[in-house]
Amino acid sequence: MATILVIEDNVVNQELLARRLSWEGYQVLTASDGAQGVNTAQLAQPDLILMDMSLPKIDGWQATRLIKSAELTHSIPIIALTAHAMAEDQQKCLAAGCDDYETKPIDFGRLLEKMRALLKTRAVGAAHTDAILR
Repeated sequence: MATILVIEDNVVNQELLARRLSWEGYQVLTASDGAQGVNTAQLAQPDLILMDMSLPKIDGWQATRLIKSAELTHSIPIIALTAHAMAEDQQKCLAAGCDDYETKPIDFGRLLEKMRALLKTRAVGAAHTDAILR
């Protein structure tokens, strides 16, 4: 069972995502601001992160850069979740280190497809690394 970290400051959105992901069989961790999200990512090392980009304390762009620059967490896939839907917003998220991008309101089916693809890619990469280390 994959562990998903939802970093979202809106309690309704956070609870909705957590509930839907739990129904899909994922273990869900949550954080309400960027600083807590970075800390949780380092401690729990989830399989994937859903990152709201408009967060208090540390915004999603900075939190993503911190997660992607740390040795323990750099390989964790991050999907940006944002109401900013312009092409330059998507590029800004990807430039910060996000692996994919989803606009709000979230199309949950499309989000699940993106999550599954990133989790599969990460699992293949991990298996390849394990084979090299043996």
